[in-house]
Amino acid sequence: MGRVSAEPAELPAYAEQVLDVADRIPPGRVMTYGDIAEWLGEGGPRQVGRVMALYGGTAPWWRVVRADGTLLPGHELRALEHYRAESTPLKESSSAAREAAGHIPRLDMRRARWDGGDGAHV
Repeated sequence: MGRVSAEPAELPAYAEQVLDVADRIPPGRVMTYGDIAEWLGEGGPRQVGRVMALYGGTAPWWRVVRADGTLLPGHELRALEHYRAESTPLKESSSAAREAAGHIPRLDMRRARWDGGDGAHV
């Protein structure tokens, strides 16, 4: 998950558009891969995910998420630090579930999802 930056190569146009949308997502809010593709009117969730995997390391990658609210596998703890710092709404499980080893909350998609409003459309 890293935007290649040693010698800034020309990013594909679609990648540039995806990263621009990711950069516009306000702190404490998220968009799904599918939301971004729909907003751009091009590609789909997999294409957005591919862009984020290849180039998204310097973008706020934690704000581009799965539709079910689960955190990015392998990056859960880093993402959780960002969500807590930005007060992103999370769904905490019952206290018994929280005590289970390795419990990671999900995003509260109903409250955290951003529709791209406030005139921020590219």
